[in-house]
Order: sequence, then structure tokens, then C-alpha cells
Amino acid sequence: MFSGLNDREKAILDLLRDDSSLSVSQLSDLVEVSRVTVRNDLDHLASMGLVFRTRGGVQTAFHPDMLSRQKDNLERKKAIARRAASLVEDGDTVMIVAGTTTALIGSYLLGKRDVRIVTNSTLLLPYARMNPALNLTLVGGEFRPQAEALVGPTALKELEQYHVKYAFIGTDGVSSEAGFTSHLVENAEIIRVMADHSRETIVLADSSKIGKAGFVKIFPLDRVSRIITDGGLETSEKSRLDETGIAIEIVS
Repeated sequence: MFSGLNDREKAILDLLRDDSSLSVSQLSDLVEVSRVTVRNDLDHLASMGLVFRTRGGVQTAFHPDMLSRQKDNLERKKAIARRAASLVEDGDTVMIVAGTTTALIGSYLLGKRDVRIVTNSTLLLPYARMNPALNLTLVGGEFRPQAEALVGPTALKELEQYHVKYAFIGTDGVSSEAGFTSHLVENAEIIRVMADHSRETIVLADSSKIGKAGFVKIFPLDRVSRIITDGGLETSEKSRLDETGIAIEIVS
């Protein structure tokens, strides 16, 4: 979601996340630029669907929890998403689960042709607008603003209609004891269906997730073919995962 933004625009989003009542003049003082510059920045943010203008002010278009999670380990997430996107070739079909890492795949698919994406993530919509060669299918369901995700029985039923080459999934925890886990039952359900309807399931997880266990078990480690993570992975955790036979790709 922060792809394509300059540092000042990111700072404005951070300020609005902490205080959505800030006016243009207040933002101007805080980022130390003119009101005209702030208005131009806000126009750009609004064109990307990140904020919406109000009379005399502006508000973020996303839930504060989503904005906060999007910032966490952002550079690591970008590297992981870039590697995942490099696996996708022209004409491929993929499923992408809602998540702050998985959604970034869309920013690295620019230039790809005739790629069909099935997803429950509304964060992928801006990338589909920027790249008409991407064919995006957004499933229905109940909207969860804190995750920018569509979930529930409708989403599950619609996902069952498709079969794809890759399923790119996220997780809240990966451990040799608990397997892949999530904090939310409905998220675990979505991931299971995506994995069942793909030829290869690939997990995107920054190193902060490795060795952790969430509330809900998704499935065991042997259910996926590979994990893409970053260089922050501890040697001991990598050794445990290597023993399971899963391919571990470490990006930098």
C-alpha cells in the first residue's frame, strides 16, 4: 500500500493514522511544507485510494490497524513479495490471500501479461487499476476493514470455483511444532481452500513470524512446498524447518 509514495506522503499518512482530525494547515506545519504542497500530496494519496477528502480536512481510507501493520518490517515484506512475484510468468493463474506482505506482490507484477489473480484482498485493487494486463477476480464475502479482506461462506464458496498454479499465502506463525497458524479462524479457512485449489502453495512470512504460533492451526508444515522469508531468520529456526524438508528461500 505504501509503494509509490515519497517520504513526505508516508509521513502524512502516519500523522493521519495517529490523529484523523488534523487539518491541511496543521499537516502543513507538522511536515514543514506549504499548504499547497500538502494539498497536492493529499490529492495524490486520494487518487491512490489511501485517503478521502472531507470539508476542511482529510481522513485515511484504511483502518488504523491495517496502516500500522503495513509499516511493520516493510522492507523485508517488499523483498519477500518481490521474490514471490518473480515466480509468476505471463499467462499464469494465482491465488493471493489477504495480508500486508502478500498484497505487495501486486506492485511487482507490473509488466506481466495475462496474469489471472483470484483474491480476497482489496489491497490488490490499485495494482489492477495500474496494470490492465492483470485480470483480477475479487471474491465476495463479509468485509473486514482491519484486514482489508473478504471472508466468510460466500468467499469460501467462490474460491472453490477456481484452480490455479500458485497459491501465495501468509501466516501469523510458523513453527515445527504447531505448523502454520493464524490469529483468526476465518483467515485459516480461506487459506485452506486456496491451498486445496492450487498446484503449489507458497508461504510468504517475514522472519518475525518464524518460531511463533497463532491461535488457530491452518495446516501442518508438509502441506506447502516452500517458504519465502528474510535474512532475519535465526539459524536455529532454519535448522528446525530444514529438517521438515520444506524449501526455505531467504531473500535480502
